[in-house]
Amino acid sequence: MLIQKEYFKSLTRLSRELGKTDDQEKMLHLIVSVAVETLKAKAAVIFLIEEDSEDSIRNVAVAQVGLSEKYIHAGTAHAMKISPQLLKDGYMYFRDATTDKRLMNYKAKKAEGIGSILSVPVMDKGQMLGILSLYTKGVRTFTRDEIDFLSILAEQGGAAIKNANLIRKLRNQSKIFLKLATSISASLDVKTILQAMTEDLVKDLCIKAASVRLLDDKSRTVKLVASYGLSDKYLNKGPIMADKNIGKALKGQTINIKNVFEDDGVQYKKEKKEEGIVSMLYVPIRSEDDVIGVLNVYSGRQKEFSEDEILLVTALAYQGGLAIRNACIYMTMQDDIKDLKDNIYKCWF
Repeated sequence: MLIQKEYFKSLTRLSRELGKTDDQEKMLHLIVSVAVETLKAKAAVIFLIEEDSEDSIRNVAVAQVGLSEKYIHAGTAHAMKISPQLLKDGYMYFRDATTDKRLMNYKAKKAEGIGSILSVPVMDKGQMLGILSLYTKGVRTFTRDEIDFLSILAEQGGAAIKNANLIRKLRNQSKIFLKLATSISASLDVKTILQAMTEDLVKDLCIKAASVRLLDDKSRTVKLVASYGLSDKYLNKGPIMADKNIGKALKGQTINIKNVFEDDGVQYKKEKKEEGIVSMLYVPIRSEDDVIGVLNVYSGRQKEFSEDEILLVTALAYQGGLAIRNACIYMTMQDDIKDLKDNIYKCWF
């Protein structure tokens, strides 16, 4: 009963402190500190799944107390290896970290003075975000209450990470829209505006690539105007016909493709495989009531784009359509001015 009361006090204090900040680094440091203090352990580390690049997913130590930096660096590779087992059982316990065959770097663990390790997944709404690991000085058997307490801390970490990521995304997206709106009002160079838009979109969503294609009514194809993240070889693969998924997008539909190789509406599947494209999102670009092109988003990993991601891409596609419309109006006005000058010239002479 006394131990449970101590756990309750620790969680209450942690919740109060987490409510005072939106700094992810500070929040995660609080969690590992509470874990070590309450469970009377040597150290604790939070490893997060880093997805800044579509070409590499790795676990990175983002918060730690009690371990040397040299040891932390050696431990990141193992974090990914144990992830499937963590999801299955909810925790992993290594009674003797210096001899357990599931582990590596025994000499480093011995030199660091590590006895036992308890690892639990950092989760949020069924998604694994990382791993929280607790380290003891001597060999130790953990009770069910201790495992549950560490799991609760990991849940707190998951919620803190999600909240911090949400704030970061909102700030980044606000910057994207401000940058795009400023570009539209300051420039009529549509290609430059759309090029910057595709780059910002790829970086914000941490995806492989994005492209903008506009409809050519004469050839019934969509012509490339801007892209980011795609190779020249892929971009020069051949004409993109205004049919199948592209045709649907040109009729105003947003199409979310989880696996491009299983969808009949995807063109150039062989080239997509070579390029490393797995999932796609097609979003129509509108100019007033007309659909004039398609904003394509590409992922190198299989994924289903979320409602929030689709909303962001749709909003950017709308802004792109506005930039194109402004440029068209300007060119029309220039033609009208030229015609007016020609008519005045004829009247005088």
